[in-house]
Amino acid sequence: MKNISRRTWLSQATPCAAALALATPLGQLLAETKERRFKIGACDWSIGKMANPQAFAVASQIGLDGVQVSLGTAGDNMQLRQPEVRKKFLAAAQAAGQEIGSLAIGELNEIPYKSDPRTEIWVSDCVDVLQALKVKVVLMAFFGKGDLVGDAAGTDEVVRRLKKVAPKAEKAGVILGLESWLSAEDTVRIMDRVGSPAVKMYYDVCNSTDRGYDICKEIRWLGRKNICEFHMKENGFLLGKGKVNLEKVRDAINDIGFQGWMQIEGAVPPGGSLIESYIANRKCLQELFPG
Repeated sequence: MKNISRRTWLSQATPCAAALALATPLGQLLAETKERRFKIGACDWSIGKMANPQAFAVASQIGLDGVQVSLGTAGDNMQLRQPEVRKKFLAAAQAAGQEIGSLAIGELNEIPYKSDPRTEIWVSDCVDVLQALKVKVVLMAFFGKGDLVGDAAGTDEVVRRLKKVAPKAEKAGVILGLESWLSAEDTVRIMDRVGSPAVKMYYDVCNSTDRGYDICKEIRWLGRKNICEFHMKENGFLLGKGKVNLEKVRDAINDIGFQGWMQIEGAVPPGGSLIESYIANRKCLQELFPG
């Protein structure tokens, strides 16, 4: 953009734009016309408020944009499926000035999607919840008892179930994000077998580093179209202080043009204060991803 004076710009602007500019600094006005590429949130279980609307108040204290909210637990019958519960969460988010960044079904680690019939209903109903909340992504977890590494039969069943629910997710305009110990290549094999744009990889930079994958190579190979969201995590360390090279991760993310949510998970050193640690983690990501 050419350098022009504020007076000249005002003389050439439409009356409406000029009136707005009189009350708004030009730099701020121009910045507000460009949508932010990134939003920073935290998993509700990582900030000590799993499936609890109080998570938004904690997120506000940290200075986050929002929260990744658990659909619920087996004990509360996946409570966000109930309209009255959703109202409580929406009210709490609004009161705290926060957003629901995405949803997560962490209970799939103990009650596996690959084997338990209840989970098919949970995932199908979660599509309705996402649509009702106007949220785009749900994380489907495949760890613990739900691990797919070396489990061909379990993977086949996951593919079968995803094929059933994916058309519903497509129609609703929402994404089923797969987070597991699998490599990007193995995850894409599942996505290709399902054959739906509603199924993508939920990329956790620390999990993939722990498995020995070349995370920057994977991120670039996956590209923007195959990644729905990121977990930014360091097990037992603040972000930027552990094994993940976040500067290289930033470069890879910028290379693929990703935009959307990054959720902080873990990243509290032994004996560290949760709030202080998360403030430091939030600042780290804001410095790396300023736009």
